Amino acid sequence: MAAVGGGAGSSRSVACCAVLLAATVLFSAPATTEAYDSLDPNGNITIKWDIMQWTPDGYVAVVTMFNFQQFRHIQAPGWQLGWTWAKKEVIWSMVGAQTTEQGDCSKFKGNTPHCCKKDPTIVDLLPGTPFNMQIANCCKAGVINTFNQDPANAASSFQISVGLAGTTNKTVKVPKNFTLKAPGPGYTCGRAMIVRPTKFFTQDGRRATQALMTWNVTCTYSQFLAQKTPTCCVSLSSFYNDTIVNCPTCSCGCQNNGTNPGSCVNENSPYLQSAIDGPGKYTGQPLVQCTSHMCPIRIHWHVKLNYKEYWRVKITVTNFNYRMNYTQWNLVAQHPNFDNITKLFSFNYKPLTPYGSRINDTAMFWGVKFYNDLLMQAGPLGNAQSELLLRKDSMTFTFDKGWAFPRRVYFNGDNCVMPRPDAYPWLPNASPLTKQPLTLPVLVFSIVLATLLAIA
Repeated sequence: MAAVGGGAGSSRSVACCAVLLAATVLFSAPATTEAYDSLDPNGNITIKWDIMQWTPDGYVAVVTMFNFQQFRHIQAPGWQLGWTWAKKEVIWSMVGAQTTEQGDCSKFKGNTPHCCKKDPTIVDLLPGTPFNMQIANCCKAGVINTFNQDPANAASSFQISVGLAGTTNKTVKVPKNFTLKAPGPGYTCGRAMIVRPTKFFTQDGRRATQALMTWNVTCTYSQFLAQKTPTCCVSLSSFYNDTIVNCPTCSCGCQNNGTNPGSCVNENSPYLQSAIDGPGKYTGQPLVQCTSHMCPIRIHWHVKLNYKEYWRVKITVTNFNYRMNYTQWNLVAQHPNFDNITKLFSFNYKPLTPYGSRINDTAMFWGVKFYNDLLMQAGPLGNAQSELLLRKDSMTFTFDKGWAFPRRVYFNGDNCVMPRPDAYPWLPNASPLTKQPLTLPVLVFSIVLATLLAIA
């Protein structure tokens, strides 16, 4: 009996250890899966830190942020980059950017550092900054576009002079706890990794120099971390059905003047302008038009026309935010017929192939420069629209069961709320609510059964 009791006790101990081990693995697992986007699986922002020269007490470095995301850019009011120094470093000076706070520099006599904080926060300078305070790729108010839309403005750089740091590759310590706000939360940055020094080539390509030391930091985006509620929704309509399927109710929140007064304003309100100029104007707080969906952005997909070999779609992007103009906006949609886009009107277009070249069902759209690349704030001018002409594929094309509508839609990199599939506009003779009557199967079964009985 003692042996049996000992065996039971050891079994319980093993079970407890297994549970603890499973809990440890679960809670220590990296949270990077939250930042994974199936339409842009390799998208990230890479921060490259190149030490260009040593100084008596530190070094001068050029820090560059590259946006390697296909359709997500950093919009106004721009990026904020932060980190924690590994030792007692200070920032003597900066070119092309500045820290938001100087910190306590009272122990310095004579020359005062630009920043003495242990955890500085860096912001970009504004356009129009004097030339002696600029370097290449700086001074864009923190806005970084995507390589697909604007490769010339898909990077941002600044120069930093660091003191009280090491003066050799072995004594320099890389900063830690990097953070990136663009402009709010959503990005998670990994550890700084020392890599092969960056090489720089002259314009004629005949000579190359290299950084004294280089490290990279990779930051990935998660819409879940960025905000609790979505920022856009999708509505649908078609020529073959009079039903207009609106955005789902409360897609981006609900009207609740009791708990969240001032969150929206009616289009015809006499206090519209005073609400726009209210306290949230300079903090970037959204003020949306009061709607059933309460989203700042709505994308409407209308199946417009049907031809013998083609079909036509109209896409309308509407801004319901009275305090936001969307510069360099973009739209990403997924549909199986995007491999046969024949003509596009008033939008730019680029196919995305997140699943390899064999599957071309994802498209990126954005406005034409100086025409509709700026989506104005809510009002008569707060929309952009285009039409697509697509060639039919006889093997797959159909208007049945909502096939003509997109599978997913993104605006500025955020996934938009779609209507429920059973709410899509259906063909008149294929309504999802129509059920086949039971009288016909019952009648057929009765005839067969009677025939069998008669034969027997």
